[in-house]
Amino acid sequence: MNRFIENYDGKEFDLIVIGGGITGASVAYEAASRGLNVALVEKSDFGSATSAATSKMIHGGLRYLSTYEFALVRESLKERRVLMNIAPNFIHPAPFLFSSYKKDKVSFKQMRLGMFLYEAFSFDKNWLWDKSKAMPSFKSLNAKATVKLFPNAVTEDLIGGQLYYDCSSHSPERFTLSFIKSAVEYGAKVANYVEVKDFIVEKKGKRKKLIKGVKVEDKLTGKTNELRSKLVINCTGPWADIVLDKVKNKGDSHELRRSEGIHFIINKVVDTTTFSGYSKSGRHFFLLPYRNHTLVGTTDKEFIGKPEDFKVTKHAIEELIEEVNSAFGNKDKIKYSDIIYTYGGLRPLVEDQTEESYKSSRKYEITGEKKNGIWGLITVEGGKYTTSRMLAEKAINKAIRILKYPRKKSISQHQQLAVCKIKNYGNFIKEKQAKYSSYDASQIEYLIRSYGTEIDNIIELAENNKKLKTRLNADGELLAEVQYAIRNEMAFTLSDILFRRTGVGLLGTPGKDIIEKIATLAAQELNWNASRKQQEIDIIEAKFEIPK
Repeated sequence: MNRFIENYDGKEFDLIVIGGGITGASVAYEAASRGLNVALVEKSDFGSATSAATSKMIHGGLRYLSTYEFALVRESLKERRVLMNIAPNFIHPAPFLFSSYKKDKVSFKQMRLGMFLYEAFSFDKNWLWDKSKAMPSFKSLNAKATVKLFPNAVTEDLIGGQLYYDCSSHSPERFTLSFIKSAVEYGAKVANYVEVKDFIVEKKGKRKKLIKGVKVEDKLTGKTNELRSKLVINCTGPWADIVLDKVKNKGDSHELRRSEGIHFIINKVVDTTTFSGYSKSGRHFFLLPYRNHTLVGTTDKEFIGKPEDFKVTKHAIEELIEEVNSAFGNKDKIKYSDIIYTYGGLRPLVEDQTEESYKSSRKYEITGEKKNGIWGLITVEGGKYTTSRMLAEKAINKAIRILKYPRKKSISQHQQLAVCKIKNYGNFIKEKQAKYSSYDASQIEYLIRSYGTEIDNIIELAENNKKLKTRLNADGELLAEVQYAIRNEMAFTLSDILFRRTGVGLLGTPGKDIIEKIATLAAQELNWNASRKQQEIDIIEAKFEIPK
């Protein structure tokens, strides 16, 4: 992949997508795969904001049954199956145990009824291209069976639990990148570190504005440019209203509601099953197995302020620990000192104000701006990872109508993403483990989860240069991935490399020695001087600090 902005010749696009998170990436792929001439610009790195602050799950939204959002649950469960089909190395079935206690706001009987509904709404869950990924039906467990399956469940007032299957997402960051790569395969032009500063506006009468593109700044070179298009789609998530303010009349501003969600990782394996339930205050929590560690989440509180001011705080972490410990740990409760890494982000919400953002769903809206006197602009708000492909399909349906182009059916649910073209996932792993028998079997499986069919490119780099064969962590990630990220995947900073192209930084600091090796190679590839190299190291070391 190459940043098109460096060689842009002024050609008009059919469509410009603002935002390179999962929504923008999905929209760009959907548009390009239907024959539109599309460009995508992202002000930071692809998938670096909300899309990097996920719970690493692809799920139907079990809790939305309690708010009677049946259509959203059904759509999510259908899309869960679609994503399993089109991204077999990223999306995997995983067991979940939802616990029930006497004072829960949703009783054990209600949860059991909910599971029957959940099962009914996912009637097509095993209509899979790869039958080896079939998911079992749910089971209702009594208290004894619940504790046997998950010994760390608090036993006091425990009634039982529901054992069911949803999906885990191995690497949301690389999953987002696979949509970007898929868009590029169909001719899309993409560029990270390109910020939209303004819109290109033509007057259409006294009060009407016609959007003809965007004015951008290349943050890597400082150069400015104008990108022209027939239509612009605003996919900037928590920044959607801020982007709109660049073109709206003063006083017409709509402030988007934002929810903050934080997670932390502890350096212990709690179990192989995801454990979830309601805390004493009625909030949903989970403990998810993640790379021989445990991922704990999540908060869902309304955030007031500028998106760029958000940060994970000690107070928020302590609140989450207290919530989780109300149903987890008979003797060995989670302590603040157990935490090795924290992360968080903002989610865009679309409803009117409610008492708590936890009550807000992850439904989405696709709106034109004609009501504000603005033509040629679509804004997408809300949504979640699971429904991102469907959201994109609907957004491009709307775009095609606006552009008055011939209707062309979506193909995105019928073909696998770039790097994901694997017919039988189990057989593919065995073939590659046999081919690369000098590597650990678990290492090859991990690399396949991250790179899919591109694993051959990574191993080839490692085999051709002994230094690049250096292991970077217990999962078996290689220094070759760093070179690959820079040369082929538009990685320009240590943060890009450690947190989004690889998973080296997602379990906390890998240690000064590993950081130095990665930084040295990056400096060679990107022509950094000693000062820039140290600056990059300082930035990521700050990211590894646990809030105090």
